[in-house]
Amino acid sequence: MRTAIWLIRHGQTPLNKQRRYQGRTDSPLTPFGMQQAQALARRLQRIPLTVAVISPCKRARATATTVLQGRSASIVEDARWSETNHGRWEGLTYAEVCALFPEEAVARFADALHGRAQGGESLAEVNARVLEAWNSLLHDYRGGRILVVTHATPIQLILCSLTGLAPTDHWRWRIDLGSLTAIDVYASGPIVCVVNETPLLGRSQ
Repeated sequence: MRTAIWLIRHGQTPLNKQRRYQGRTDSPLTPFGMQQAQALARRLQRIPLTVAVISPCKRARATATTVLQGRSASIVEDARWSETNHGRWEGLTYAEVCALFPEEAVARFADALHGRAQGGESLAEVNARVLEAWNSLLHDYRGGRILVVTHATPIQLILCSLTGLAPTDHWRWRIDLGSLTAIDVYASGPIVCVVNETPLLGRSQ
């Protein structure tokens, strides 16, 4: 039995465009982000999806709603698929963080696994909840065709887990806005089919 999972990163938001930390901060899709969601919808139009599990934020829901337009698949929110909570760094650029919280920035990046912004999450904490979400997905929707609309870090951490990389190596996986990563899971193990596919805008797939 195969469980087919399509992990997609939401489309572009204003905070993405401005290169600001965006974890729990909610931000809508830009017009370009909507084009990315529409391209994903065309790419996945022939795939019968069982359910969509999404991060509980506007950008994920808008992307999922666009992809699922005209379908009967239900949408289920799961906070475990949220992006890293950056605490008081939310909404700031890297330069602003370094100017406002220089010691905190040094400490966070010196300990890539356990460092955190004040009020935020460590990579270890994010990894634990994302892997828990992944295992729940495989248990609850075994044999299904599942769309997961999430963020870069959760997708990167899943790929690290499946390929034996440490969570601190998650940056080695490039996951662009509006991209698709496909994984088939069998009883014998997972097969990574596609990583970071970005469908062409404005064309049928």
